[in-house]
Amino acid sequence: MVLLRRLAFRRRVAMIAAGAGKARAGGKRMSAEKPRIGFVGVGLMGHGMAKNLVEKGFPLTVIAHRKREAVEDLVSRGATEAKSLVDLARASDIVFLCLTGAPEAEATVRAMAPGLAAGSTIVDCSTGEPGVTLALAAEMKAQGVSYADAPLSRTPKEAWEGTLDCMVGAAADTFARIEPALAAFAGKIVRVGEVGDGHKMKLLNNFISLGYAALYAEALTLAKKAGIPVEKFDNVIRGGRMDCGFYQTFMGYALEGNREAHRFTISNAWKDLRYVEAMANGATMAAPLASAAKMSFAGAMATGGDGPEDYVPHLVDFIARANGA
Repeated sequence: MVLLRRLAFRRRVAMIAAGAGKARAGGKRMSAEKPRIGFVGVGLMGHGMAKNLVEKGFPLTVIAHRKREAVEDLVSRGATEAKSLVDLARASDIVFLCLTGAPEAEATVRAMAPGLAAGSTIVDCSTGEPGVTLALAAEMKAQGVSYADAPLSRTPKEAWEGTLDCMVGAAADTFARIEPALAAFAGKIVRVGEVGDGHKMKLLNNFISLGYAALYAEALTLAKKAGIPVEKFDNVIRGGRMDCGFYQTFMGYALEGNREAHRFTISNAWKDLRYVEAMANGATMAAPLASAAKMSFAGAMATGGDGPEDYVPHLVDFIARANGA
């Protein structure tokens, strides 16, 4: 009887040890299966996105950015800095781009091309032109590299917190491959459709948000000229049907003077609305509201609002100045 109990005990110990060994082996497999990530563009949005990727266990390679602080911070968290775009491409299974626009994405993809292995994937998180995206995707497909456009909504604050919104254009198998990495920095991920559809949706999203900005700036200027204090304006709108998250960040400057309430530049807004106009032209559609919103930002650009710290909520100053308010 004692012998039987000893044998049973030894069997249980052996089973526990075997289970632990499998768990350890499984853990190694899980770690090995995490794709190697390359990240180009660690600016206002990209820094937080890349920070979340490396902190959530993705092997990360970054490349020099004009702001060294971001690269040095990421390296301190475990990232590796590549010496060139080709080196970054060679070290990566998935390469994320978070750049200013289509020309920068195009130049970067062509520079990386010699280092991209068949089976790797490029994910463009920039706000780009759908036509350029489709052309790059076709070029990469010929090289055996898959392509996705995954532009973002929200602000650098949500990028740092890992709660961005992401709209994706990708083939179904590509989306399945990149979704775990997207989830490292995005709280809401929607596959809109095939390649190019993410950038189309992003332009529609920005048309709405930047149209709001143009409306708010003009309405606040009219309120001032009509004798309605900004505080009273806000008391009526906030909490009512016209309130929304974008209104609140915009008013962070107009009401509180917080210049960094919404860190998206006037120059980027102007660029995005030009892309919206181009998309409308391609669809043979009249878009007078998009053109009007674009001209609000163009006026600000022409009168000193083209700097790296001239953000969308500051549009109200340029509209007010143009109207003697």
